[in-house]
Amino acid sequence: MSRLSRAELQERNRAKVLAAAREEFAERGFREAKVDRIAERAGFTRGVVYSNFPGKRALYFAMLAEDAEHVPEKPHAERGRTAPAALGAFARAWVARLPLDETPGTRLDVDVLPEVLADDRTRRPFAQLMKLNALLLGLALERVRPPETPPGAPPARLVRLAETVLTTLHGASQLSAAAPGFVEPFDVVSACEQLAGLELGDWWAPPPVVPPAQRAAEPWAPPSSVDAVTGGPAALAGDGVVAVLGLHRLSAVEAAVRAAPPGAEVTAVLVSGDPAELMPLARLVLAELMGCLRQAFAPEHRPRLRVVPDPSGAVAAAAGVPAVSDATEVAVRVEAGRIVARAEGLGACHAVAIGDRSTEREKTRHLPRF
Repeated sequence: MSRLSRAELQERNRAKVLAAAREEFAERGFREAKVDRIAERAGFTRGVVYSNFPGKRALYFAMLAEDAEHVPEKPHAERGRTAPAALGAFARAWVARLPLDETPGTRLDVDVLPEVLADDRTRRPFAQLMKLNALLLGLALERVRPPETPPGAPPARLVRLAETVLTTLHGASQLSAAAPGFVEPFDVVSACEQLAGLELGDWWAPPPVVPPAQRAAEPWAPPSSVDAVTGGPAALAGDGVVAVLGLHRLSAVEAAVRAAPPGAEVTAVLVSGDPAELMPLARLVLAELMGCLRQAFAPEHRPRLRVVPDPSGAVAAAAGVPAVSDATEVAVRVEAGRIVARAEGLGACHAVAIGDRSTEREKTRHLPRF
C-alpha cells in the first residue's frame, strides 16, 4: 500500500477530527463539548486538533459547514415557477430542518447565533453574509418574477423582499430553539408565500463615491475553485467581473451585479484576514441558504452570481491582490484571458463593472424612491 502524501494525511486527520466533533457536539452540545474529548474520540492529541482548527468555535462552524455543503439535492423537489410558489418551497425547505419536539441533539446548529453575537469578530462578517444571502435570494426572485416596469425605468429590485423573508425564517429558527412547540411550520410557509406580493419600493442606487478604473494588461490564470452557489467547480477562466471582497465588504458585490451589462458574469471572491476562524462561518451561512434555494428554484431561475470562498487567498493573488483583509474591495475585469481593468477601494466593484460605457447612464439612473 502506498504511503499517503502530507496533504492526504492532513485531509484524513481533518476528516477524523470533524467526525469526532460531530459526535461530541451531538452528545453534549456546543457549550459542554471539550476539545480534549474530541481529540480522544478522534484518536489524536489536542495538538493535532489545534493544528487543523484554531479553536472550538471554528471547529463547530467547520463541522456544520461540512454537513450543510453535503446535503444531497432532491431530484424531485417541487420547485416554484411563480414568486409565491418559490418562496413557499424555500420556506418549506427551511422549516423542514427545524425540530418538531424537544429531543436532545436534534439540532446541532442551535448555538451558531449565540456564538456569532458573542464576538464583534463574528458579528460584522455575519451581517455582511446575510446581505449576500439576501442578494442571492433576491436575484432568484427577480428571475422567477420578471418585474413589470415602465419603459426606460430601471428593473425592480427584490432584495428587500428577500431580507424580509430571511428575517421571518431566521426568527422562526430562533423561536423553535428558544420555545419548542411555539412555531407552527405551516403558518411560516404560508406567511412567506404571502410576502411575495409585498411591494417595498425597492430600487438600487450606485455608490456615492466611485474610484476611477485603471486600464491593465495582466495575465489571468485563476486556480481551480468551488462555486458556493452551484456547489460545483467555478468557471473562472471566462470573461466577466471578479470582485475580491473581505468579509466586511460583501454587500459591495451588488454594485457589480447592477452595473454590469446584461448577461455579464460576475464573481465574488470571499477573503478574510482571519480565514481559519471566519471562512467556516461564511461557508456555513452560504450553504444553508443555497441548500434551500436549490430545492425551491429551478436551475434557470437561480442567481447568476458566482460566490467563491477563498481561504488561502490563491484566487485573490491571481487577481493581483497578494495581501487581503476583511476590509478588502478590489475588482478586476477579465477579457480573453487577461485582466484589462482594475479598481481598489470603496466603489471599486461599480467602477470596473460599468467599464467604458458613457457617463450618460449615470446621469439618467433612477434613484431610490422614498
